[in-house]
Amino acid sequence: MLSYYKTENGRMLRLPACEPGCWINCVSPDDREINSLISDFGIEADFFRAAMDEEESSHIDHEDDNTLIVIDSPVVEKEGRSITYTTMPLGIIITEKNVITVSIRDNPVVGEFAQGAVRGVQTNLKTRFMLSVMLRVAQRFLQYLKQIDKISNYVETELRRSMRNAELLQLLDIEKSLVYFSSSLKGNEITLEKIMRGRVVKLYDDDEDLLEDVLIEVKQAIDMSNIYLNIVSGTMGATSSVISNNLNSAMKRMLSVILMAAIPLIVFGLFTAGASAVYFWLPALIAAVAAVGMFFLLRTKKKI
Repeated sequence: MLSYYKTENGRMLRLPACEPGCWINCVSPDDREINSLISDFGIEADFFRAAMDEEESSHIDHEDDNTLIVIDSPVVEKEGRSITYTTMPLGIIITEKNVITVSIRDNPVVGEFAQGAVRGVQTNLKTRFMLSVMLRVAQRFLQYLKQIDKISNYVETELRRSMRNAELLQLLDIEKSLVYFSSSLKGNEITLEKIMRGRVVKLYDDDEDLLEDVLIEVKQAIDMSNIYLNIVSGTMGATSSVISNNLNSAMKRMLSVILMAAIPLIVFGLFTAGASAVYFWLPALIAAVAAVGMFFLLRTKKKI
């Protein structure tokens, strides 16, 4: 689907058709729409293939007068009570007169620009618009990282109360999400550093200031993701140790009970089946004394 937007008097307006200086938003475009953009703007077909590849990593390409910038954008997915965070590629194509964003499905960051939620945006300033999108992506990473921190703290509290599989699986999902975020943020940082050199995208003074702000936000998000990942990994390791210790303690107690229960059987087995019932008290007394002695011995050794 293709949508056309342009800022006028500080407002984001949706246009019926493309015009110079507008922003073209492509969400899961079909072959007909892609071919029309290729023919109208002279864009390489590989640009669209890269932008719509879910496994594509962050990078920058330049061909003729068109530049493709692929960055990873964070998304949150909810399935029942489970919440997972992942990333998706967002392609930004800068042409001679327009900016084109390409995504495989609706992107919440792009949706904010389309709804006019982001102030101070001008679609005719292509480089600045591109950097504004990247800044919003970095801020969304920080927002989701704060949410992940709150979720992990809650899960850790629940784990202290009871070791249930639900909390362990949720903690594993959080760890995977942080790994995705850390990898994607590092890729975005490398792409931003290439842009900063000014060889591929022309930068003006105001653009350089905005680019520095984006880099600061990305670096902060990288530090946060690494810190949270270390905390979650440490929690997972500590939880595994606690579960292992609890299992060992339970096995020791069970073996101790089995051992004490086996003492009467052993003692009574030493007496013949034909023994007189008058002598029943003798094996019973021996079994009781042996069981009590074994109990205090195990209690001294802290086995029970």
